[in-house]
Amino acid sequence: MKLNYKRTTLIGLAFMSILAFWQFYDQVIPYILESKFELSTFTANAFMSVDNILALFMLPLFGMLSDKTHTRLGKRTPYILYGTIGTVVLMGVLAYFEKTSNFTGFIIALMALLVVMSTYRSPAVAYMPDVTEKPLRSKGNAVINLVGYVGGIFATIVMMFMLKSETAPDGTKIYTSSFTPVFIVIAAFMLVSVLVMVFTVKENKVLAETNVKDEEETVVSGKKKLAKPVFVSLVLILLSVFLWYTAYNAVTTSFSRYCMEIWNIDLGKSSSYLTVATVAAIAAFVPLGFLSSKLGRKKAVLLGIVLMTVCYTIAIFVRQETPLMYLIFAVVGIGWASINVNSFPMVVEMCTGSDVGKYTGYYYTFSMAAQIVTPILSGYLIDKLGFGYNVLFPYAVFFSVASFITMCFVRHGDSKPDSKKAIEEQFAADN
Repeated sequence: MKLNYKRTTLIGLAFMSILAFWQFYDQVIPYILESKFELSTFTANAFMSVDNILALFMLPLFGMLSDKTHTRLGKRTPYILYGTIGTVVLMGVLAYFEKTSNFTGFIIALMALLVVMSTYRSPAVAYMPDVTEKPLRSKGNAVINLVGYVGGIFATIVMMFMLKSETAPDGTKIYTSSFTPVFIVIAAFMLVSVLVMVFTVKENKVLAETNVKDEEETVVSGKKKLAKPVFVSLVLILLSVFLWYTAYNAVTTSFSRYCMEIWNIDLGKSSSYLTVATVAAIAAFVPLGFLSSKLGRKKAVLLGIVLMTVCYTIAIFVRQETPLMYLIFAVVGIGWASINVNSFPMVVEMCTGSDVGKYTGYYYTFSMAAQIVTPILSGYLIDKLGFGYNVLFPYAVFFSVASFITMCFVRHGDSKPDSKKAIEEQFAADN
């Protein structure tokens, strides 16, 4: 049994398109809302949180709908293709309203854009496990994540070279170039990426060839239903997802302000630490996919949690800037990659083949819920209760340890570690 790397990479183009959009969205839209339309930071953040709120119900809904869809293009491809086309069109509309300073039109187009994006995120992620045998899904997810990050890097480079800025007397950044070309380039990148996937991977043909089987399911009254022990494991791993996202997202959200308050360093310097974590994660994705074949997914996830918890704990005692933090964040990136490469395959391992999209939606619902809750909860501890930013890393340690505990009780969704001979054969085949 060998992963089809070419096909998995091509399927990953949909995820690459999505990550390119979100990298652009997270950097450009808040600036337009605050600087172009002069919204307060609070109001701008409220608009920026809409995508996470939509995700709570839209991702499971459209994941489930795609499970039940049957067309000549397949069940995931129509959502990915037409969702991307809708997104590209709305990005053009958004660029027009930004250029003409039409606030009402901009907000309506932005909300429509977020709704359309929510329709195909779950189908895009569910595509890989649909056509990948269960023992190979960690490796497949590693490839998907690696390809996806290329989209984020592309968007960052585009914005770096196409958006010219000046520093105002108060130290804020003012963009002097038009945003329209960036909208166009990102939209074109998204469309081309998805079209390449659609024309090179014929979903129905691949599904017929792979014939992926389900294992952990029972049939009750003619309907597929998870056995009770599997259901308990599913709940526990989804809770674990919520907990480790609660820890990690609190750090990434508040780290720049933590650096200013505790270490007295600027935004540029603080972002370099998070960049190191991202680069380390990218470098680790594929090796960690292989490691999970030897350790098993659950142990790989637990290892990732331990690495991150140790790093959070060390950071509590670092009271001034030090090069050691680059190493710490590199390990954080590796730990985070180990968790992400293996946790999603564990969730879809437990579901039936006809429910992959729905369970993909569940996975992202719990991760999105954490990203809604944790800025509010950590902010309450920092500001309202007066703990200040010193509470950030203890907060992360608490929720990270909690995720370790819940993960220990997960009994299903793991892949059986390959034998030594099988691993050697896999490396030989890959080489």
